[in-house]
Amino acid sequence: MSQQTNSLTWLSYLRNRAYSHGYGRSDNNNLASQSTEDEPPVLDCPLECDCPSTYPKAMYCNSRRLQHVPFVPSHIKYVYLQNNQIRGITNGVFDNAPNLAWICMHTNKLSSDKFPDKVFANLPNLERLFLHNNNLSRVPQGLPRSLRDLHMNHNNISVVPVDSFRGMTNLTALHLQMNAIEDLGNALEGLLSLTLLDLRGNRLKKIPESLPPKLSQLYLEYNHISSIPADFLSQRPELRFVRLSHNQLTNGGIPHNAFNVSTLVELDLSFNKLERIPTISTSLENLYLQANKIKEFSVSSFCRVVDTNNYSNLRVLRLEANEIRAQDIPNEAVLCLRLATNIDL
Repeated sequence: MSQQTNSLTWLSYLRNRAYSHGYGRSDNNNLASQSTEDEPPVLDCPLECDCPSTYPKAMYCNSRRLQHVPFVPSHIKYVYLQNNQIRGITNGVFDNAPNLAWICMHTNKLSSDKFPDKVFANLPNLERLFLHNNNLSRVPQGLPRSLRDLHMNHNNISVVPVDSFRGMTNLTALHLQMNAIEDLGNALEGLLSLTLLDLRGNRLKKIPESLPPKLSQLYLEYNHISSIPADFLSQRPELRFVRLSHNQLTNGGIPHNAFNVSTLVELDLSFNKLERIPTISTSLENLYLQANKIKEFSVSSFCRVVDTNNYSNLRVLRLEANEIRAQDIPNEAVLCLRLATNIDL
């Protein structure tokens, strides 16, 4: 109680302490003795929040103009604190509830200078953490290794220490879009289960290093990337969806067969500076090239051999806002792109 509190926090503390000592319990029909471990008493909930009996493991404190994190009862697994005015977190505030699985603190005013390292370190069961739409300038340290889904998008993050995600072998989705990240270094190394990585709207100048081996979806739109490594896709056979629109890509920055990989399903290279259609795999299904500077429709980019037995699996091709007209498409494109359902010029 030495920390600064308001009246609601104080009253909640007194009420829970009194209840734990038996004061205030009803003797009618011995109701208190009938409650089970799976049905916690209604009083075991902060006055600032709701803990409905229909969801006995959840604590709803969202959209209440809170400026602090309330006391969290030990039986709670899901805490909803979004849409408040919380600026910082007191160390140890979650330690009473080691079974927490979800913490939602998005759309607050959290800043890194009021965010202690390892504030979540004593939560070995935490799986989902929502910290987006805050004012964080760096990735918090000491995040639990149990995390599976981590949202830190729409902050001001520019610093990602190399050990930020160390040991998070269960993490499957990492959302870092709309920050100020210029370089990730080797911070992604060791994320063996990661399948989705969202880095849209940052300041990256190159494809991040040490991309996880099981990555399936990679979103890099609205960065400053001008080139890609030759083995970018060939070393990641699980990668299916790659989006690189609104970057600085030129044909000179794309090795000849960089996108000629059979596992890729969707490729977005729109709003770049390409003058030619890159060589792609015949297994690719969706290709977005609108708003570039492409002047020629090269069938060889889609089919190395054009006949009745060799053709592309492309379904959607977008080429609008380039310098190609319908009459520029050669006749052999009909055989090559026979499966296409939508071609926009």
